[in-house]
Parts: sequence; structure tokens; C-alpha cells
Amino acid sequence: MELSRNLSLTRSVLRRAVENATPGQLGFLAALFTAENASRAESKRNRLLRQAGFPQSKELDGYDWSMAAFPADWGREQLASLEFIDRAEDLVLYGDVGCGKTHLAIAIGTLACRRGIPVRFFTASGLIMRLRKAKTENRLDQELKTIGKADLLVIDELGYLPIDIDGARLLFQIIADSYERRSIIFTSNLEFGRWGDVFGDGDMAAAVIDRIVHHGRIIRFHGESYRNTHSLMK
Repeated sequence: MELSRNLSLTRSVLRRAVENATPGQLGFLAALFTAENASRAESKRNRLLRQAGFPQSKELDGYDWSMAAFPADWGREQLASLEFIDRAEDLVLYGDVGCGKTHLAIAIGTLACRRGIPVRFFTASGLIMRLRKAKTENRLDQELKTIGKADLLVIDELGYLPIDIDGARLLFQIIADSYERRSIIFTSNLEFGRWGDVFGDGDMAAAVIDRIVHHGRIIRFHGESYRNTHSLMK
């Protein structure tokens, strides 16, 4: 155990050891390395889940798909494959409040983390506050670089709270920087026609929508709020 501390294997040394090993020793090494790889993979998954910043733990297993409507040529199988992340494509989860948009966004992000993909989750207002603070402290470039390490960004609740023009510019910077480089999942209860109200600038909203539409898909949600249906207050 002492000899193994901080040990990084040298392939030439390992190769010589393997060449001279007995079948029993080879079996031991194979079992050891298999266990080590599994342990490192599990540690990476847990680290990615912590770094993602999900507000709750959500999974795709048991998710109620009844309120989600997919594009005609794209569905649950393609979503679960996460192929859209490999292609740096975007998703917009749009529709009524309480229909499972945030749940689905977190579940997709969780699945990505379990497959070794870096993810960051933010509410739109929380992300703007984070960027605004970084700008005030003269470390905006560093913050953008940190966020840019993720292959998938989740921006939740876009349009739920008003954004001033400075905040809109900061959010646009994230979206523009991610274009064709990483995927973004947006959740919103506003159709594209009202995104100008969110950004406070029709041209900026049009530029955002243009990027999303180019490499993106919309999953539409409709139905009665799950929280309202299962509320204790009747």
C-alpha cells in the first residue's frame, strides 16, 4: 500500500512485468486494473454530478412523458442516446408551468454526467447574477472559461424573471460562445415570439433564436401542473 501511494504506472515497466508474469499473476493484474478503472469511473461520475449544480436529483426512470410532444422525426430514443450533445445541438423545453420541463432537463443532465459528460445547471437569473458578479470583480473571462468546460449547459426558467439589458448581454455572450461548441438545454414557458421581452432587445433575441433554431429542437409541454394536481392545498 505504501509503494502504491501516488503511483502512476509507467507503460514500459508494466510491459516488462506482464511479459514475465505467470498466468496467475496476469489474472491478478487484470482484476486489479479492472477494479481500479471502475473506481476511477465512479469517482468521475460523482465529481461531475457535484460540479453540475443540480437543485434536485432527477432521473429518466419513471418520468411521465404524457405531457411532452416531440418533433416528428426525433423522439425519446434519440434524446436518451445523448447524440445531440455530441453534435453540439440545443434543446428548448417549452410549455405550460409544472409540466415536467425542469425535471426532464435535470434528468438528461444527470444521465450525461453518468456517461462522463461535464454538465452545468443554472437558472437564467442565477446565471446572470453569477456573470454579473464576475464582471464586477474583473474575472468575467475566467468565469466564462470555467462554464465553457461543460459540454452541456442547462439554463432553466428563461423568461420567468425580467432581465435588464446588461444581464441580457451577459446571457447572450454565453449563448453565442456555446454556438456549435456545446449544447444548451433551455426551459421556458414563453414562445419564441416573446423572447424579445426577455432580452429587452428584439435584435438580440432574434440573434439568440437564430442560433438555437439552426442546431436545435423544441419539445413542447402541455397539461395541468403536476404540482397543482398533487397539491396538499385543495
